[in-house]
Amino acid sequence: MKSLLFPAVFLFSLTLMAQKALQGKVIPEYGPIFQVETSFKTDTTQVMKVVFDITKSEDPSSPNRFIGSVARFLNMHEMEGVPVENMHLAIVLHGQAITDILTNEAYQEHFPEAASNPNLPLLKALKAQHVEIIACGQSLAMHHIKPDQLAEEVDVALSAMTALVQLQNQGYQLLKF
Repeated sequence: MKSLLFPAVFLFSLTLMAQKALQGKVIPEYGPIFQVETSFKTDTTQVMKVVFDITKSEDPSSPNRFIGSVARFLNMHEMEGVPVENMHLAIVLHGQAITDILTNEAYQEHFPEAASNPNLPLLKALKAQHVEIIACGQSLAMHHIKPDQLAEEVDVALSAMTALVQLQNQGYQLLKF
């Protein structure tokens, strides 16, 4: 039995690895996607109201992959047939992620090794697609960040908790990253 299982797993692995990521049409520079066969069909007639709760940050020399997930959401749902105008997205950033929305100058103060904030082009692309980008005012104060140190695409809320509750009261569904 073991001798049959290994070739089957190996062939399945090759099939998965052979699939290449595609560029989406909404934000082609970010959010690579895959064409997949589904048995749970996407309702392309729904209005999707989603708030992404982003608290993590990783490599300061690369765009935050959790912010990149918002571009992926737009790209994959548009590819599936959901009209872009039916996707109402917001991002609430707090915790470690708060530094990912800084201007280049402020970013370099936090990360001297970085030439610039690699998230700024992604933030601009998201804002161009009407994604609301919200910073937690409490996290800003805790990290000694002034509002004028934020990218121009960013709005400031009293707190992440406030923004998340208000958006959910408006019908947004929470995705936690």
